[in-house]
Amino acid sequence: MRVFKFFLCLAITVGLVYALDRPWTIKNAPVPPVGRFLDPFQGFWANLEDSGPQIADAMPIPGLHDKVNVLFDSLAMPHIFAQNEEDLYFAQGYITAHDRLWQMEFQTHAAAGRLTEIIGRGPGDAVLNYDRGQRRLGLAFAAEHALKSLESDPVTHKIVEKYTEGVNAYIQTLDYKTLPFEYKLLHYKPEPWTPLKCALLLKSMAQTLNMRDKDMEMTNALRMFGFDVLQALYPDREPVSDPIVDKPNGWKFKPVTLDTVPLALPDELVQLKKLPAEPIKVKKLPSSDPTTGSNNWAVSGSKTATGSPVLCSDPHLGLNLPSLWYALQLHAPGVNTMGASLPGAPGIIIGCTDSIAWGVTNAQRDLVDWYQVSFQDNKHDKYLLDGQWVDTKRTVEKFVVKDGPAYYDTVLYTHWGPVTYDDTFGERGNPKYYAFRWISHDPSNEFLAFYKLNRAKNHHDYMEALDLYESPAQNFVFASVAGDIAMRVQGKFPVRRQQEGKFLLDGSKSSNGWNAFIPNDQNIMDKNPARGFVSSANQYPVDGTYPYYITASSFEAYRNRRINQTLAGLDHIRPEDMMKLQTDNFNLKAEESLPYFLKALDSASLTPAEQKARQILVSWNRYNDKASEGASYYEAWWNSLMPLIWDEMAGHTLEIPTTFNTIYLLKENPTFSFFDIVKTPEKETATEVIRKAFSQSVASMEKWKSDHGQTTAAWGEYKDGYVGHLTRLEPLRVYIKAGGNRDIVNAHSRTHGPSWRMIVSLEKSGVKMWAVYPGGQSGNLGSAHYVDMLQPWVDGQYFSIPFLRDPRDGRIKYSTQLHP
Repeated sequence: MRVFKFFLCLAITVGLVYALDRPWTIKNAPVPPVGRFLDPFQGFWANLEDSGPQIADAMPIPGLHDKVNVLFDSLAMPHIFAQNEEDLYFAQGYITAHDRLWQMEFQTHAAAGRLTEIIGRGPGDAVLNYDRGQRRLGLAFAAEHALKSLESDPVTHKIVEKYTEGVNAYIQTLDYKTLPFEYKLLHYKPEPWTPLKCALLLKSMAQTLNMRDKDMEMTNALRMFGFDVLQALYPDREPVSDPIVDKPNGWKFKPVTLDTVPLALPDELVQLKKLPAEPIKVKKLPSSDPTTGSNNWAVSGSKTATGSPVLCSDPHLGLNLPSLWYALQLHAPGVNTMGASLPGAPGIIIGCTDSIAWGVTNAQRDLVDWYQVSFQDNKHDKYLLDGQWVDTKRTVEKFVVKDGPAYYDTVLYTHWGPVTYDDTFGERGNPKYYAFRWISHDPSNEFLAFYKLNRAKNHHDYMEALDLYESPAQNFVFASVAGDIAMRVQGKFPVRRQQEGKFLLDGSKSSNGWNAFIPNDQNIMDKNPARGFVSSANQYPVDGTYPYYITASSFEAYRNRRINQTLAGLDHIRPEDMMKLQTDNFNLKAEESLPYFLKALDSASLTPAEQKARQILVSWNRYNDKASEGASYYEAWWNSLMPLIWDEMAGHTLEIPTTFNTIYLLKENPTFSFFDIVKTPEKETATEVIRKAFSQSVASMEKWKSDHGQTTAAWGEYKDGYVGHLTRLEPLRVYIKAGGNRDIVNAHSRTHGPSWRMIVSLEKSGVKMWAVYPGGQSGNLGSAHYVDMLQPWVDGQYFSIPFLRDPRDGRIKYSTQLHP
């Protein structure tokens, strides 16, 4: 009996050791080895951190040439002082990896289409299909071109190599105990960092910012509605003024013209007879969120209290944890720069030097075209181009799948780029083949542009640096200690004929490609305008005097006007005034639309709940503050109205018209045919559809209050905003109650918003910076600096960021030295 009990206990012990030391999958969700994960000495408990220094002083690190001083302020922001450039970027890679390694690797895996290696195929093959989409869009293809470009330049080759060495030096220090939490949760280990990963990060940002297009949607709209209706729905330029740059006296250059005769008529350009007989039925890959945008501006010293320029920048992007940006200062002979970096890429992306400051917003320009390709036969070995059958390049993509067999996909490459959609991916009707042309596939070296910006001393240096910048296209705001302010819309922009770039193109003619690009010195720019400020907020870039044709998926119509109206009315500006403007919740869209909406209601026929809602809206001050109930009712009304108006477009590959144009059509053309609701026998006009949307929105609000046990609906509660973890695991979300919304200067929607708020005063006595972002410096959930800036960001608070000039500066919390 004793022997039996012994072997029984032994079997149970062995079984438990086996079970607790291997990963499992439960309901398609990965479960790490529970024993190791819960180990109190080596498991996730080991990721808990004190608030003090996490890097030992006098840390010996192979690869350094001299000692590097790293000073940390109260936010755990590192100020790196090195004695040479190589050590500076090595230390940046090392320190950034210490705080953000898992984020860096996860984001580059996502960009390269390699998430199946970490997560598996996902429910319904969702992860696999995401990865396939990334490969078919050519993200790695673009990064490889960028890598060749940066490696051809000795400066960028050196800084990327040293940054990579620094990341790998940190990886070499890790064991299971010190692995970041997510590696333990997902049960895998980091792989060596490479320069390609640095390039992938920039291409991932380009995907977020410059991959929106509407070619197929516009082609469908042209086929379904005709050109006149299409122009009414999607005008190139909406009837709202206030461009980024206004040059009423015109431009002093001779524009580039194409050799071919400009095409003015839409049927000539898109060749209507060759368009598909039926609407295109491609199930398109998700594009960037339409709430993605940004604000930036610079005010001349003539309008500030100090007499020095002030520059402000807040890029609006998806809000994630760990945070998108990593703030730091880089100091070495010839460089002293500070601001926001992208974890995984060397240098500062948005920030200042001791002489200038700069910030960016998305330029919104159309830098994507789609081409329908004709293959010779089902083998797809040759496609038609200029009357010849040209060889296709065939790439077999291997997807390593965690806990499963590998998956293989064949991607065809043409003169235009990868064939993204075909009979195996995205096509829902008869097999068609659509090739993808994207400006970010072209070789470019943005690292060199930022390298020079990080060392710029004046406006000339800023212009010289931007000459090297191509993608993603951005509006670069500038200010200097010398007193200059400027704006430049910079990117590599194709010269387009009228209407070109809006529709699906015939891939059998190379003449349909980009045959010329706007020269750098003819890009849109302005310096020291008479009004005393420059600004951009994703609006139309320029007035009608600019000689080049401009098109995009959409331009912003509200934030920019609110910013300009406010700046025009301010004098003796202080940094506090700019903080107030960056966090401004005034809803200009509501100011211009709500009176018209309320006028459409029939007060006598409203239910008691509707009467109450109407009164709340009548008395609302038009601010989307987090405590505002009027904001909740207005946004609910708007969210009910848009689907009712554009119900004809549901289920089709079509683009819904913009917010501004929708309101414009409601006011100016109230009997427009699209206002008729398809599913009702009546023929509705603007008035009826507004009323119906109001009734629906009030009913939805009453249900929301009932479901949440609330008697009111404060906007911060109703919006239900959160900052999600990159794993998309719901338990790791952090919920927040914030004001603002899309179309508002404080552009915080439910999951998007100002990812980095920065204000810089360019004073001759010393540059001063204030900043905050939604998260914290550490990527470790167990760190005091994981989300320590999140609530201050919600509350509109800022931190003074010390811009150090000497490692002995006293404005630090702790310091450490890295040694060779």
